[in-house]
Amino acid sequence: MSVAPSDITHRTVWMLAGPIILSNISVPLVGAVDTAVVGHLPGPAAIGAVAVGALIFSFLYWGFSFLRMGTTGFIARAYGADDLSEQSRIIYRVFILALLCGGILAVLGRPVIYFALELIESSETVERLAAEYALIRIWSAPATLCVYVVTGILIGLQNTRSVFLLQLVLNITNVVLDIWFVTFLEFGVSGVAWATLIAEYLAALVGLWILRKPLILAIQNVALSEALSLKPMLELMQSNTHILVRTLCLVFSFAFFTAQGAKLGEIILAANAILLHLQSIMAYGLDGFAHAAEALTGSAYGAKNRNRFRQAVKITTLWAGLTAVLTGLIYMLFGEQILGLFSNQSMVLSAAITFLPWMIVSPLISVWSFQLDGVFIGTGHTRAMQNAMLISTGGFLLLVWLLLPTLGNHGLFLALSLFMCLRALTLWVYYPGILHHIPENSPGNT
Repeated sequence: MSVAPSDITHRTVWMLAGPIILSNISVPLVGAVDTAVVGHLPGPAAIGAVAVGALIFSFLYWGFSFLRMGTTGFIARAYGADDLSEQSRIIYRVFILALLCGGILAVLGRPVIYFALELIESSETVERLAAEYALIRIWSAPATLCVYVVTGILIGLQNTRSVFLLQLVLNITNVVLDIWFVTFLEFGVSGVAWATLIAEYLAALVGLWILRKPLILAIQNVALSEALSLKPMLELMQSNTHILVRTLCLVFSFAFFTAQGAKLGEIILAANAILLHLQSIMAYGLDGFAHAAEALTGSAYGAKNRNRFRQAVKITTLWAGLTAVLTGLIYMLFGEQILGLFSNQSMVLSAAITFLPWMIVSPLISVWSFQLDGVFIGTGHTRAMQNAMLISTGGFLLLVWLLLPTLGNHGLFLALSLFMCLRALTLWVYYPGILHHIPENSPGNT
């Protein structure tokens, strides 16, 4: 937990971003195995049930992603300032918050699950099996949120190799138990849920083991009353609330995109769903550099080192931009073949190919907002990030209203592309405010 190095190099960025990218690559594997094992059960209901259940938890846990992002920013700034006492206090607070949120979610999750199932119209069999899956998996909430916090701390401490290890433990355990419980023990849909639950708790324990030294320091040196002190807890909650609002706006925007696509017919809905998978794959790759930006800009901000801050922004954005260009080229050259992996239905594929050019340019459009998000999270300027997202979401709704009636699905994708541009532009307007908080004559700038 020593102070961060004074210079940021290309190697520094790749040492942070590389493990994150590798860990992200392993994430889709779990979903694929879930589908494969239940796909061999009698009837299609099991596949639908796991898909519905996984969708509920994706949205539910996405709403709690502020625990990961907010933690990274606070830890990175304390790390940059070489303030071990503040790191200990933050670690204590975020674990209390994660366990509190996870416990409440586990205990009160049943009505949330049934409400979500009511919103998702499905057959009686699918609904019953999805409820069976979800009512088991909800008990993993404390472990899941604990893993979020561990991940946030590790990124803030610039230890992304351990993040990769943690993700590997989680995903490999999940895959092995999936196959064992469903294929060999014939537990059915509940076996998939139990596999995820056990994997989450094992990952949480491994995460606690990785962080054992800072955790012991926090417990030994920080009194519970100090950790729960009102002012810093309110600051933590306020920052997390800003990130939560930003995340809900993002979730709403993509849900609104999907809902508007559904009005254009089943073929367009299916094609858009496949194309959004390409958007997700692209985001997985670029996330590595956004996370590196969180850690490095947060550390430089905490150290009040403007030169290091500018280095962090410049080098992480350079590599993110190059990766975006490479991703766009891959989609341009092999996009049709990639789409063929998602469906063999000719009408759906034909529609997806028609709108594929939007995904070819999407990495080049999206990368700037991803990187700026990382900078604002790392430096703790979460209110500005929230406000930028509120403005962008309002603009997106207006753009859909204007473009959809005349341009159809092309108008919908144009609105989404402009939404990404709006996110970057509004964040860029707030960006000078970050520099204003790092004095020119601060240590390390002379």
